[in-house]
Amino acid sequence: QVQLVESGGGLVQAGGSLRLSCVAPGRTFSTYTMGWFRQAPGTEREFVAAIGWSGTYYAESVLGRFTISRDIARNTLYLQMNTLKREDTAVYYCAANLVRTANRWDVSDVYWGQGTQVTVSS
Repeated sequence: QVQLVESGGGLVQAGGSLRLSCVAPGRTFSTYTMGWFRQAPGTEREFVAAIGWSGTYYAESVLGRFTISRDIARNTLYLQMNTLKREDTAVYYCAANLVRTANRWDVSDVYWGQGTQVTVSS
């Protein structure tokens, strides 16, 4: 079992920035493809960004505004979110052990964090 702990969510005005962090205490995840998903009320969880040895991937809705990165020495995954919009409001989840299949992400064996709330006000 991999425990993932997110932080960095909060309330921000539209156009502002936030940086989310995800730590796996006592566990190295350098071999995993890691990512961020989000879920707004009444919607399904959706892919936001991922990072692996093959590179980085982004949902079209966040391309150019969000940046995913990781510090392997600190076992920490980041999501820098700039130029936030109201439609970015959601609970953001860290995910480990993503698998890319065809043009979708297989989450059947993913480890999830507990989520962190991001609220963007107008």
